[in-house]
Amino acid sequence: MGNGRDGLPPVPSIPLTAEDLEQVVGETSIGGLVRDATAHLSTLVRAEVELARSEVAAEIKKGVRGSVYFIVALTVLLFSLFFFFLALGFLGSDLGLPLSASFAIVFVLMLLITAAFGFLGYKKVRKLKAPEKTISSARDTVATLRHRDGR
Repeated sequence: MGNGRDGLPPVPSIPLTAEDLEQVVGETSIGGLVRDATAHLSTLVRAEVELARSEVAAEIKKGVRGSVYFIVALTVLLFSLFFFFLALGFLGSDLGLPLSASFAIVFVLMLLITAAFGFLGYKKVRKLKAPEKTISSARDTVATLRHRDGR
């Protein structure tokens, strides 16, 4: 597990060797074993959650760093569209339309494109749902733990 030297925070761990022989002999009752098993299970679950969180956080950082290049490219593209639409306006003028009519046509074209992409985005966002499998799994885990504890 992470020890702090490999970029991951230290994670609690379960002892892999017997503690003190006198202590182990004195606690060989069922209650002592159940207490130890419960403590080790709790530590194991916390360690797994911490490991998963650390790995996901590291991957998100890599993704954010890589996405900066895509953001810069998108920004340049968006600024370039200004010149494209400006060229379309002057092209209409070169084809014989009055300059104001040519730019009005380009403006209406831009509004139609905006409306189309807005509608497509709305349809995609409307399809978003809650993570049903994760919620169901969490509810099952809670129900199992409650049933095991007798609550």
